[in-house]
Amino acid sequence: MAATTHTVTNQVPPLVGYDVFAADRALSEAVERHIEPGVLPVAREELSTLGQSAGSAQAQEWGAQANEHPPVLRTHDRYGHRIDEVEFHPSWHRLLGHAVSAGLTDAWGRPAGHVRRAAGFLVWTQAEAGHGCPLSMTHAAVPALRTDP
Repeated sequence: MAATTHTVTNQVPPLVGYDVFAADRALSEAVERHIEPGVLPVAREELSTLGQSAGSAQAQEWGAQANEHPPVLRTHDRYGHRIDEVEFHPSWHRLLGHAVSAGLTDAWGRPAGHVRRAAGFLVWTQAEAGHGCPLSMTHAAVPALRTDP
């Protein structure tokens, strides 16, 4: 059981329980400008849903866990055999899985896909920025492979 202590007044409360997309006026206005009117309501709804997820206590916890447990490269097994595996804490899988299910690695299969993906990327990586690297590389691999398979 934790001991009772003084009232802490020099720390902000946790920033949770909010919509990251709705809180970002510049991003919201950019989405309004760059997505055609017929697609805009669906895009706004997607981004708001993603923004609520990114601003949730759960996503913030995944982000904190991912930062506390970075990926670990295992070059050899305990017998000295080369394995070259990377171990990821489950929080990384949760963050990346949510991002993939939100379409952040695919911009080609839907109207205004590039703007929607870019806006979603900005929203979702507010929960944790480090997993944005593999998301970006996955997205960027498609045009590279299309150009030179």
